[in-house]
Amino acid sequence: MKFTAQQIAGILEGDIVGNPDVEVSKLSKIEEGTKGSLTFLANPKYQSYIYSTKASITIVNKTFEPEHNIDTTLIKVEDAYKSFSKLLEYYNMVKLNKQGIENPSFISKTASYGSDVYIGAFTYLGENVKIGNNVKIFPNTYIGDNVVIGNDTIIFAGTKVYSETVIGSNCVLNSGVILGADGFGFVPNEKGEYNKVPQTGNVVIEDFVDIGAGTTIDRATLGSTTIRKGVKLDNHIQIAHNVEIGKNTVIAAQTGIAGSTKIGESCIIGGQVGFAGHLTIGNNVKIQAQSGIGKNIKDNEVVQGSPSFNYNDWNKSYVHFKNLPKIVKSITDLEKKVDGNN
Repeated sequence: MKFTAQQIAGILEGDIVGNPDVEVSKLSKIEEGTKGSLTFLANPKYQSYIYSTKASITIVNKTFEPEHNIDTTLIKVEDAYKSFSKLLEYYNMVKLNKQGIENPSFISKTASYGSDVYIGAFTYLGENVKIGNNVKIFPNTYIGDNVVIGNDTIIFAGTKVYSETVIGSNCVLNSGVILGADGFGFVPNEKGEYNKVPQTGNVVIEDFVDIGAGTTIDRATLGSTTIRKGVKLDNHIQIAHNVEIGKNTVIAAQTGIAGSTKIGESCIIGGQVGFAGHLTIGNNVKIQAQSGIGKNIKDNEVVQGSPSFNYNDWNKSYVHFKNLPKIVKSITDLEKKVDGNN
């Protein structure tokens, strides 16, 4: 896709200084700009690069006035960073604006879909699948029986959605996501072997949920594993059966949540956090990376460590952890002095 400075200025309501007909087809950092690329300058510490950048177009604040000659065409706006972000959204929207049904793909006779959908090649839609309007399903995706997908949701290539899963509107599932696989349920028998417990529930994803690549969310044993509205999940997260995550909670990569744990609203959870099962985590909780959560946490708490405890107490304790060899030496020296005086 190519855009002229005139077109970009129109989208951003900006003023052009330079050639309005110059074209760009890619984005770049200002220090790595090449001919045909678009960049921006918002942080003053990068200002020196505007005199050497090879980018064809640079978005700048209206207050910027060059002190030397420049080769790049400027588009002046009120806020260069916000305008560049707006342009990224527009670019992404254009890039993802696919429609139609590609072949080969399999769509069950009982499946239904709304208007302006895109179904990529090698996609499978099972029995009684219901897909809303403007849904984008990229190639090599499996959608099992009785799945429901709301309007304006995007499902990227290689995603697997098992039967009975419900996905809301305006969701994004990145490549490799697996929704609705069996939860980890087994019971030992008298021989010491493990018998599988049937997992008969489903997964429910509410509206405006983003799920990162490779994340897995297991179906419930009974009822639903539920991800509430506005939740944002990073890559490679494991969410077990019957977990519930409250609205607007964000979770970083490689976190694992064991079965039946309930996490509240607006929590912030760092990477590689491990949760034991059947816990209740309150609202607005903050959990630092690599913490191990083995007990319930009340609203508004900030915790760290494995096992985790209060964040401020952990920081104070860490000072002593670091100085433990010195502390032991001091105690040993004191013991020698005491023994020497006796």
